[in-house]
Amino acid sequence: MASCTSRVLGSTALSLLIAASASGPSLARPDVADGAVTPEACAALGYASPANDHESITVTATRARPTGAETAAPLRPISPARRAESKFPPPPPPPQASYSVAAPSVTPPSPGYMAQYRDTEKYPGAVANPVKRTTEEPVSTFSIDVDTAAYANVRRFLNEGAAPPNDAVRVEELINYFDYGYARPSAKDAPFKPTVVVVPSPWSKDRQLLHIGVQGYTTPHADQPPLNLVFLIDTSGSMSSPDRLPLAKKALNVLIDQLRPQDRVSMVAYAGSAGAVLSPTDGRAKLKMRCALTALNSGGSTAGGQGLGLAYALAKQNMDPEAVNRVILMTDGDFNVGVSDPSRLKDIVADQRKSGVYLSVYGFGRGNYNDTMMQALAQNGNGTAAYVDGLQEARKLLRDDFDSALFPIADDVKIQVEFNPAKVAEYRLIGYETRLLNREDFNNDQVDAGEVGSGAAVTAIYEITPVGARPSSDPLRYRGKAPVKSSGDELAFLKIRYKPPGGSTSKLIERPIGAGDVRASLAAAPEATRFAVAVAAYGQKLRGDPWVEDRFGWDDVTALAQGARGDDPYGLRAEFVQLTRAAKGVKG
Repeated sequence: MASCTSRVLGSTALSLLIAASASGPSLARPDVADGAVTPEACAALGYASPANDHESITVTATRARPTGAETAAPLRPISPARRAESKFPPPPPPPQASYSVAAPSVTPPSPGYMAQYRDTEKYPGAVANPVKRTTEEPVSTFSIDVDTAAYANVRRFLNEGAAPPNDAVRVEELINYFDYGYARPSAKDAPFKPTVVVVPSPWSKDRQLLHIGVQGYTTPHADQPPLNLVFLIDTSGSMSSPDRLPLAKKALNVLIDQLRPQDRVSMVAYAGSAGAVLSPTDGRAKLKMRCALTALNSGGSTAGGQGLGLAYALAKQNMDPEAVNRVILMTDGDFNVGVSDPSRLKDIVADQRKSGVYLSVYGFGRGNYNDTMMQALAQNGNGTAAYVDGLQEARKLLRDDFDSALFPIADDVKIQVEFNPAKVAEYRLIGYETRLLNREDFNNDQVDAGEVGSGAAVTAIYEITPVGARPSSDPLRYRGKAPVKSSGDELAFLKIRYKPPGGSTSKLIERPIGAGDVRASLAAAPEATRFAVAVAAYGQKLRGDPWVEDRFGWDDVTALAQGARGDDPYGLRAEFVQLTRAAKGVKG
């Protein structure tokens, strides 16, 4: 069903692409660079701003992207032979007339109009992971997750004085929002370096916490491949409020700031139908990209499936096997025309990623925000899912985290931990409920898992019960009671399996976890461990998970986070401390 649906979408999308491109702007000229976005400048490039668009876009040097020798790689034109192999037609000739994005003028929505969207947000349900007895199930396996959507979304609720829905709180996404300064790998041949610390649990006197940090290799700027990006922008009526399409345009302008001459960008907008609004344009023509964004306005229903089909067709038409080929979707997830079921869209996206085109999803808005759709698309598109609640978050995602968001170092990254039953009686993985894998999936290279970008890190925390401590459940009456033989000082054994980007065969990194990783107290643990534990406690208490004892209250969470703030150049940890206080106000 997935491949059939994809073929139908691809055929429709390709015909739309040819029709839209034939009357649209031509490929960017090398002499068109950046500058002030004015009606006159945009009109000269074929774009007219909507009548009610009074936003001014300020272009600033927000991030020092490498220039000169590091970006001297020439543009890679699509060769006729490779275009023939891809079965896509050549690009249309330059148009004879200018192209203007015509969109109806839309006034700001009234409170009555927005009332229909209130309290209809959708989140994937996931029950907190249970406690597992090591003698019965000694192996834990999961796909990594570097998404951060839940953190920004939860922050939005707390800043509005409301408690987030339990299903909106994915604890692993809260933990992975922060940089913990783990030791970095020195070579791309072994792109991951694990850090492991075991400490007493602050919320349970009978248990310990196993903190696993996996740091990814940072690709030097000179070695970063070119980008072939398609911006897929939701311009439907539900995107009209300031925290949606206007914010999405500002976010994309932050990304445009980072582009190099060898990068290419195309744009697709979709509402009741989908259309290409910017033909493939190289990174030197930033002004043309900004003008294309300025010309967009919202109105109509949401043909998200059709938009996806057109974006994939455009990405494939300009496919470069040596580039990063990716669709970047900006939406509130409110697909309501055409293919809109998350399970069907998930199949389409999973089928398309096999072509080498990945999908990242950035969510906006409130009231009708469809997080279920976002997760289904991103997890199956080999991309990241993020939520943008303001311009500061857009700068973090698309400026500060630009490399990790767009330049992959590994695909299908899986983690497996085998616990030693002679040392560990029980364990519980905190978070990752939607990322769990079967034990046999770890060695199966056909099973999809998470992607990791340049310089990104992954953090996971297990709560473990040492042998001899009071367990959560009684031992089985009819199971043999022979003692388990000890295997030295090992508590567990860690395995990391990954594929090189675009590869089909996985590689393995492994490490024992032993007595040398244990700290006598939480106070003696590294700052990274203490802060990660504070975030884990915060997330579990927000969800209402039953494993954090009442004696460990919100004030304890705040004190633990405050004591582990450390070097905080962007103020993210200071902001988190304030969020723990806000959480006490709405949950305490």
